[in-house]
Amino acid sequence: MRIFSLPEPGAPPARIALAAVGLGGLRVRQAAAELGLVCLVAATSDEPAAALVERALRAGCKALHPGEVDTARQLALARACRGAGLPFVGPRLALIEAMQDGAAVRALLREAGVPMAEEGAPGRRVELAVLCDHLARVRWLAVRESFGSVLIKAPATWLTPEQRLYLGQLAVQGLAGLDLSGIVTLRFALQENRLGFCDMHPGLTGREALDEALTGLDPAVAQLRLAAGDRLREHQASLVPSGHALQWRCAPGAAAGISGGPGLRLDRAPETDGEARLTAWGRTPDEARRRGQRGLEELLGTESAVSLMRALNIE
Repeated sequence: MRIFSLPEPGAPPARIALAAVGLGGLRVRQAAAELGLVCLVAATSDEPAAALVERALRAGCKALHPGEVDTARQLALARACRGAGLPFVGPRLALIEAMQDGAAVRALLREAGVPMAEEGAPGRRVELAVLCDHLARVRWLAVRESFGSVLIKAPATWLTPEQRLYLGQLAVQGLAGLDLSGIVTLRFALQENRLGFCDMHPGLTGREALDEALTGLDPAVAQLRLAAGDRLREHQASLVPSGHALQWRCAPGAAAGISGGPGLRLDRAPETDGEARLTAWGRTPDEARRRGQRGLEELLGTESAVSLMRALNIE
């Protein structure tokens, strides 16, 4: 379902509101610029939803994008948008409410036949981003694993290719009937050699550079296209991850940077206090690791980079 229209080539840019500031809104601003959109950014990260929606309407914004914010914030924004009649770039309100509730979204996927992880039980956890369009097409991206809040790795190589394929099939099975258009992230756990669903997050998470590096598809751009009524044109076979990628959150000094080179990307918002994301990718895990270490050394210095790599058990 189309909630707003993208400008025609050569037409003046259309405007959308953006709730996230700094690094949390950077990829949305980049994707918007690529599609001929400009963003009215929130005054602060905690600007009240109603106040932001009111400013967006006064400024002639066509929609509101939450950016990379948690589910509770997205729920408040979606409710404010519905009350004011402003389109919201994200899942429909009832689905966001189910994701915030937790038990409700688990019930929806259980009804679709998706196995559940045992709540509170130990297990290794993975996640994957999933795109859906208004025609009920579902496409899943790389299976990722987290090392605390600092490092994300894709694909999760301790899972077999068959297990990763199975997770994608579960995502399709669980989401196909939910009337969902846009992007969500599903989290699963492996418990006693059994994969089960844990929870779901609406919208972007900041980890989209991994998917872009491994599949060639930018999920942030795809999300905006889907909100504008486009359909998913990629076949699932074309989205099989090629290679390996790592992403670190770090805080380099203001003057620090990277010299570039193959397989490295640095995302840093000028208005943030040094917070950045470094993404490295390569044909093999070792190539991605070496490129990542080079980038970390340029950003943080050799000692800090080596310590960070060792602390996270990246060999």
